[in-house]
Amino acid sequence: MSIAFITGGTKGIGFATAEALASAGHTVIISGRDQAATDNAAVQICENTGNTVQAIALDVTNPLSVATAAQQIKETHGALDILVNNAGINIESPGGTPPFSSAEVFRTTFDTNVFGVLSVTEALLPLLYESDAGRIVNVSSTMGSLADQSTPDSPYATAHVPAYRASKAALNSITIGLSKQVESSPIVVTSVCPGFVQTDLTPINKEYAPLTPAQAAETIVAAALLPKGAPSGTFVDAAGVVPW
Repeated sequence: MSIAFITGGTKGIGFATAEALASAGHTVIISGRDQAATDNAAVQICENTGNTVQAIALDVTNPLSVATAAQQIKETHGALDILVNNAGINIESPGGTPPFSSAEVFRTTFDTNVFGVLSVTEALLPLLYESDAGRIVNVSSTMGSLADQSTPDSPYATAHVPAYRASKAALNSITIGLSKQVESSPIVVTSVCPGFVQTDLTPINKEYAPLTPAQAAETIVAAALLPKGAPSGTFVDAAGVVPW
């Protein structure tokens, strides 16, 4: 079975993904900014699945925190098979209206959604190279699709979250670039849109989203467990390929 590390695993999609992988017998490590909350989530997953889950405190925007987490995983496991870059934020109001988001909003959003992913991936890539079937899953969004953003009748056309959209578009570009960097290895890199999910990402999600975190996690788990020879550098959701 695989060793999987999930960022932002204390609740929502990250928690559901960890629970699904633990239920299937995989060794799971979750992270969260608060050690106590992360410990509690790990205990809950253990109670629900019967499998022990390791909890690591991690702030993806803090280089020292990232380095410490990577060292912990190295010392405990020596390798990593699955990295799920799930930690993400949206500090804009989906129902907001112009003026355009400020540079500070973009900066804060990119710190977690883009630079946080880069920092964690860079730190853990040596451990993924030790796997004979490494998988990197970047939790993205259809709202990051440039094709979707330029489609007037898109379901997301009225969502005024330009910093969030741009961060996910950047994440998708990272998926493509990273897949080229690791193409001589067994590592497969995938961007995944989990859908419109009942999480704390925005107030609208809780009220209107049709998917539970467990349902959304199915697409992420599928990407995390892609068979050998699967294509790398793709963008998918539950229905299949998502246009870039």
